Amino acid sequence: MSLGASPWDTACVQLADAARHLGLDDGMHDLLRMPRRSVTVSVPLRRDDGQLLVLTGYRVQHNLARGPAKGGIRFHPSTDLEEVKALAMWMTWKCALMGIPYGGAKGGIAVEPGMLSDRERERMTRRYAAELVGLIGPANDIPAPDMGTDEQVMAWIMDTYSAHTGHTAHGVVTGKPVSVGGTAGRAGATSRGVQLATFAALRERGVAPADVTVAVQGFGKVGALAARYLRDAGCRVVAVSDVKGAVYSSRGLDPAALMSHVADGADTVVGFADTDTLTNAELLELDVDVLIPAAREGVVTAENAGRVRAKMIVEGANGPVTAQADPVLAENGVVVVPDILANGGGVAVSYFEWVQNLQGYLWSEGQVNERLAELMERAYAQVSALARERGLALREAAHVIGVGRVAEAHQTRGLYP
Repeated sequence: MSLGASPWDTACVQLADAARHLGLDDGMHDLLRMPRRSVTVSVPLRRDDGQLLVLTGYRVQHNLARGPAKGGIRFHPSTDLEEVKALAMWMTWKCALMGIPYGGAKGGIAVEPGMLSDRERERMTRRYAAELVGLIGPANDIPAPDMGTDEQVMAWIMDTYSAHTGHTAHGVVTGKPVSVGGTAGRAGATSRGVQLATFAALRERGVAPADVTVAVQGFGKVGALAARYLRDAGCRVVAVSDVKGAVYSSRGLDPAALMSHVADGADTVVGFADTDTLTNAELLELDVDVLIPAAREGVVTAENAGRVRAKMIVEGANGPVTAQADPVLAENGVVVVPDILANGGGVAVSYFEWVQNLQGYLWSEGQVNERLAELMERAYAQVSALARERGLALREAAHVIGVGRVAEAHQTRGLYP
């Protein structure tokens, strides 16, 4: 990542731009920038061989003006407080933009989960959850899965929290297995939201899915299903990548077959039959209609933005385009559908899961998908309308709406004492 393009730097630049468009004073800008709480915890782990490993965990609650904190937990070696602060801030604006009564949060442990056995991963998760018992809760802060975590991790956190409080608390996390209070439709919600946002942007420009080529950077939980949904709806997915490299076929790839290839022991998309091998950097610069960065923050930078040939970028990941890259892309006519809009499907369905937990009433997958489509299409329409009205980029319009709603909540609530 280039100097000055950390996730926190990018998030702060985006906030400052929105504050300028909204005419917010310095005090409100500072209030919106500073996290409400940032917690660092020690996570001691007894390895299977008896050795003691001490890890560092984090939880940041960025803003609570519109409701309880909401945000994922990631297990990744690069996780640190600056990254978590940025991700929590983006969650605040995302929830506000989607019209969901949450504030933003994020958490994680600096660890390579692949080095842990299943028993070690469970012990680590439960110890981390125990450290956060006084901070999280159905009315306080509701974690969800993120990079390196899954529904099993959420079940362990829910169980640990429930053991400490003395009653089963389904609503303390979302993204759980359906057997312990999860919701139908949650597993692919972020990916389905990416598809819905992509199609809304294409419709607005009069482009049919059958005429669209797509490259997906990051063939993980979000990217793989996004590629599958887009291909099933008529798009030609010509390239996908993971941490080991990328594969390309001008005829188009079958994401479902690629997912089976990876699951059956290949552990990478590289080597898939009848494809050419590319690097991740080369994938980002392919001549395609839609590029979906769905892996990490900061992959499109000021250094490589000028070589991006896609007509549209739809941000499946959080913060994949740096603040320094945005003006370069705009100058070259590249439309960017921003993360707080494009990947809002995950938090939308997390909200639906939480509501079902509080009500003790289950919705069908059809109901979940229908409500998701309504939220995504409404949010896109609002962002697009403001962008046209004020001559803004989609990212600017999305942040003006999200930041503006949080600022309004603060102004309405006032300060205590």
